[in-house]
Amino acid sequence: MINILVADDHSIVRYGLRKIVSALSTPSIVSTVETFDDVITIIGEKTFDLLILDINLPGGNSIQMLDAVRFRQPNIMILIFSAYDEKMYAIDYLLAGADGYLSKNSTEEETKLAISTLLNREKYMSASTRQLMLSKFSQNKNPQTNPFETLSVREVEVMNLLTKGIPLLKIAEMLHLQISTVSTYKTRIFAKLEVTTIIELLEKIRLHNISI
Repeated sequence: MINILVADDHSIVRYGLRKIVSALSTPSIVSTVETFDDVITIIGEKTFDLLILDINLPGGNSIQMLDAVRFRQPNIMILIFSAYDEKMYAIDYLLAGADGYLSKNSTEEETKLAISTLLNREKYMSASTRQLMLSKFSQNKNPQTNPFETLSVREVEVMNLLTKGIPLLKIAEMLHLQISTVSTYKTRIFAKLEVTTIIELLEKIRLHNISI
């Protein structure tokens, strides 16, 4: 019997994934949790074959979640299931150790395919992410035209919070960082994107059609 853990703070998502898994040919037991602390607790008590993980999870919200999971269960397959912009996050999470990245906008059939692929212990990425990956590592890649691609995952996280009007002190608390560190991230973000204010940042996000 396959053991699958779904970590998402939205009940409708947990319900939907349960239904999708139940329709697969592989007999599975699905457990669900709502916070990253719950993820750490349950994987310390039970072995899972697959973790379907929302990266915007209470108590998590960081690429370091992958390291915390792998430390406790090195052989678990991890599918990132996120509403965040795929072209901003997918490659960094895959390079950091995720086995697959799936947008919450994906069809039911694509979701089934992603889950089945990981249960077969293979990597999964969408066609668009695969193309991005090929472009990123192409020997003849063109000069970068999208400045947002220069941002690290942590810088993207800080940028998203800044665009929501959240003050630096609160961001530091949310990401468990020193306020000076968050300030440094903000400075780097503004320098890389060549902006000086949040208004300019929002305008650049709009121009490049970035989802936040």
